[in-house]
Amino acid sequence: MKNCEIYSNLKVPCGSQIMIRVDGRKFSNLSQILELEKPYDLDFVKLMAASCLDFFNEFSPSFIYTFSDEINILLDNVPFSGRLEKLNSVFASFIAGSFVSHVYRVDKFREILRDSSKFKSVSFDSRVIPLNSRGVIEYLKSRQDESWSNCLNGYAYWTLRKEHDKEEAAKILDKKKKPELHELLFQKNVDIIDLPGWQRRGVAVYREIVTVEGYNPVKDEKVKSMRFKPFIDWDLPLFSDEFFFLRKILKI
Repeated sequence: MKNCEIYSNLKVPCGSQIMIRVDGRKFSNLSQILELEKPYDLDFVKLMAASCLDFFNEFSPSFIYTFSDEINILLDNVPFSGRLEKLNSVFASFIAGSFVSHVYRVDKFREILRDSSKFKSVSFDSRVIPLNSRGVIEYLKSRQDESWSNCLNGYAYWTLRKEHDKEEAAKILDKKKKPELHELLFQKNVDIIDLPGWQRRGVAVYREIVTVEGYNPVKDEKVKSMRFKPFIDWDLPLFSDEFFFLRKILKI
C-alpha cells in the first residue's frame, strides 16, 4: 500500500524561499461563537500572536506575519526534507493546537465556550508558496495591503451598522473605492489613520537584537553580549526592502 502514497515524496523546489500561509477555517462562525468585538477584538489578536510565537519558538522561521485569521510564515531552514505533505499537515495542526490552548486561557472566551454547544473544534488550512527574495517582499507587501483593506472595509461596515441593518450597510458600501470609504468614515468622525498600527498593518514575529548581561568567571567581571530574541511587533511600518534587510530577515 506504500505505493499508493503517490504524493508523499513531493518536495518544495530547491533554492526557493518558502512561504507558508495558514488560514483559519470557518472563522466567521467562530467569531460569532466567541462574541468577538467588531471590527477588532484585541484579545483575539493577542491569541493569534501567541500562536505565532509558539510556532516561532518551535520551528525558528525567519519571519511570521499575521492579520485577521491568516498567518504567513517565511521559513529559514525547510524542515521535513521539504516534503509538502509534512509541511502543510504539521504546520496547520500545530497552529490549530496552539490556538485552542490559548483560547481557553482567555477568561472571556473560556466562559463563553464553557456554555457553548456550538464550539466543536478549530482547524486551519495550509499552502506552500515558493518565492525568490524579491517575491517574498512583494508577497508580504500584498498581504499588508490586504490587512489595510480589511481595516478600512471593516470600520466602514461596522460604523454603518450602528445606524443600518446589514443589508442596508452592504448596499451603501457596494462598489465604493478606498477614497470614498475614507470620506464616509471621516463624515462619521472616524479618522482611520489614527487607529492602532496592529489594526492597520498587522502583527509580526521576528528576531530582534538584544543586549544580555552575563558574568565571566575567568576575568571575574560582568560582560555584555548581543543575542537574537523573538519579538512581537505591534506597530509595524509599511513593509519595504529596508525593513527586511536591516533586520536581517532577508539576505541580498
